[in-house]
Amino acid sequence: MQIKTLALVASAFAFAACGGGSDAAPAAESTPAATPATGTATLAPATGATHEVKMLLTAAGAYVFEPANFTIKSGDAVKFVGVSGFPHNVAFDGVGLSADVKAQLDANFGTARMAELMSVMYVAEGEGFTLSFGNIPPGTYNYNCTPHLAMNMRGVITVQ
Repeated sequence: MQIKTLALVASAFAFAACGGGSDAAPAAESTPAATPATGTATLAPATGATHEVKMLLTAAGAYVFEPANFTIKSGDAVKFVGVSGFPHNVAFDGVGLSADVKAQLDANFGTARMAELMSVMYVAEGEGFTLSFGNIPPGTYNYNCTPHLAMNMRGVITVQ
């Protein structure tokens, strides 16, 4: 009997905490502030060479881009291809990039874009995408694989 009484009291407290009504007017819904547009960039096609980067787990147990650090020309493209150690994606660090450069790089992801400066996840051998560096000015562009960032899967693309 004591257990039933205790259960009944606990239920009453739970209902009061979860569903109690209020005579006060409901609070206005919180709407995030609109993010100002950073530009009207559209996908710029590659006009130069295409460089391949493999996303993989090495035999030694390291998650890497191969090659991780390399130099390309403005207008080239980089084809990221999954090999092993899934899932992988490609995400660029936007810190230090001007709004226009960030908008152009983001637009160049095309349909492979999952979030700002980030590709979708790839989970099978051979999956990947090609990122155009069309309309991307010279500079260094840091990138990483977000699922394996803690394991130091990162690189730098230098655009000349």
